[in-house]
Amino acid sequence: MPAYDRLYIDGAWVPSHHTGSLTVVDPTTEEPLATVPDATAGDVDAAVRAARAAADGWAATPVEERAGWLRAVAAELGRRAEALAQLITRDVGAPLSFSRAVQVTLPVNSFHHAARTALEYPFEQQQGPSRLLREPYGVVAAITPWNYPVHQAAAKVAYALAAGNTVVLKPSEVAPLSVWELTDVIASAGLPPGVFNLVSGTGPRAGEALAAHPGVDVVSLTGSTRTGRRVSALAAQTLKKVTLELGGKSPAVMLADADPARVVPAVMASAFLNNGQTCSALTRLIVPRPALAEVEELARHTASGWAPGDPKDERTRLGPLASAAQLQRVRRHIADARTAGAVLVTGGEDPPADMPRGFFVRPTVLSRVSPDMAVHHDEVFGPVLAIEAYDTEEEALRIADDTVYGLAAAVWSADGDRAFAMARRLRAGQVQVNGAPFDPNAPFGGYKQSGNGREGGTAGLEEFLETKAVQS
Repeated sequence: MPAYDRLYIDGAWVPSHHTGSLTVVDPTTEEPLATVPDATAGDVDAAVRAARAAADGWAATPVEERAGWLRAVAAELGRRAEALAQLITRDVGAPLSFSRAVQVTLPVNSFHHAARTALEYPFEQQQGPSRLLREPYGVVAAITPWNYPVHQAAAKVAYALAAGNTVVLKPSEVAPLSVWELTDVIASAGLPPGVFNLVSGTGPRAGEALAAHPGVDVVSLTGSTRTGRRVSALAAQTLKKVTLELGGKSPAVMLADADPARVVPAVMASAFLNNGQTCSALTRLIVPRPALAEVEELARHTASGWAPGDPKDERTRLGPLASAAQLQRVRRHIADARTAGAVLVTGGEDPPADMPRGFFVRPTVLSRVSPDMAVHHDEVFGPVLAIEAYDTEEEALRIADDTVYGLAAAVWSADGDRAFAMARRLRAGQVQVNGAPFDPNAPFGGYKQSGNGREGGTAGLEEFLETKAVQS
């Protein structure tokens, strides 16, 4: 494990220009875990210059060689899987079983699939009298969040590198430690100096310096919608490309013929996934009014299986939130919803009685939620499910789409064709029908203020490629 007091720039672990550091806190104990450098604009500039110097050589590297490096990274991540899962659990608070099953396996998949996608991709093809060339942009700035720290980094880094770009990665300062492990893995694979670089620090200092840097060609951000607006404004100064994966308030529509006993546990599992800190989580359950009482009772019973606990315990399904700020935010959302008239089915803003320390929130279900309430519109980002009732399918569709977001959605029906017809009409980037499993290699991204651009698969690779038409 590398020391956390260095940045990775131009193929070497180097000290920051700034002597200050940022403290990383264990969300379970509220004790300090480590410190990381509080990088400056000077550090960012050094990283971008290194990436720029390496860009032409990496772009000229045959795709077979680039794919080989990516596969080497995937293999080494797999070898370190258990240590990485343990670190993510300490850093983020994700239950250990979830870290093993998802937080580690998804980035391994990203590096493998990015390699395969690049090998199969037609970087040159004839279209009429033109030869179309797909070429890397140059330098990609990847700015990533704390909730899936390695996965979100890998989803950007793997595809950007596969396309032939060099990368500067800035992880969230809230939970960055596992990204140091990822960086050590990338360093061990032997990529040429400057192809991959790591800077840590806050959004206002390091993140904004990256977004505004004239040497950066593409900014790929996963974060809040507010951050997306700020990054877009900074990037616009040099008209660089920006891809954004932002917030969500994703609906699950239960049609009248669906079985509540199947729907409710599945939707709550999505809402409480990763301690409720998943941008595409199904956080609104939209149900026929005659089924409302039954759904509420099922939700109350199901929530009892999501008791908060130590995330290092193999049996725990719900760990702490990632930070004190996030804890206060989620508690405020719950209290405000109740004040606005939402009915508390279970949970609430009070801390668990047996958890005096740590950033824990009880699994919470709010019902009788209406579109005029903030909890209908605002992303809570905690283990909170809002239940809303409808009288007609047209009303269900209106309620589902009545937010500024459009990241994900779900439809449940006994009739698959009926569910698919509703899925076609929903304004969301991913729609799950009848609990179908998540496809990590499908294009991922949102409509409306959930962002623009896609990650994963061929669409994800193409986000990092320019198009040139050559007539000869």
